[in-house]
Amino acid sequence: MQHGGGTNLTAYGRRMVMVYRHMEKEHARILSQLGQVADNFEQYFQLIRRFDMQTSSRNQFLGTVTKVTNGPVNSEVILDIGGGDELVAVITHNSVEHLGLAPGVQAYALVKAPWIVLAKDDGKIKTSARNHLRGTIVSLQEGAVNAEVIIELPGGKTVTSIITNDSVQDMELKVGDKASALIKASHIILAVSN
Repeated sequence: MQHGGGTNLTAYGRRMVMVYRHMEKEHARILSQLGQVADNFEQYFQLIRRFDMQTSSRNQFLGTVTKVTNGPVNSEVILDIGGGDELVAVITHNSVEHLGLAPGVQAYALVKAPWIVLAKDDGKIKTSARNHLRGTIVSLQEGAVNAEVIIELPGGKTVTSIITNDSVQDMELKVGDKASALIKASHIILAVSN
């Protein structure tokens, strides 16, 4: 048997392999960071605290602020979440100051699953939503009324959306389809570790 036993991974199996590889990279990165700050208790404590945050938001992206643009009332904050993806959030000036947001600062972007609008990705989507995260549907679970749809982004991160079963049927969504997660900039909550 030159090519093995002839088994194929399911979409779920491929996703688990990707998750494992992502976790391996994160583990190596964390160990490297711990090695760099082990002699400085304050830095060590701050690094460890990053893993303590718990929230009800299904979508939590850790990223780095790349730009803050102040307008008359609100500020626009651009967060690089890795894998070639970024999120744009619109928050108040007071929140920017309170959180200490500036280029280079790490922050979390939190987005509740029902706030994410899904669209089939045909490359021609035009919408007023500032954020378009494009990927592949890797999981679709229908419930009594709503469905949970998980999209995997090219960089390995996932986005979870809750939409109606009728929407799933109207768009004929299925695992393996290309789809876009559309998120209004005002629906993104930013958080930082103290």
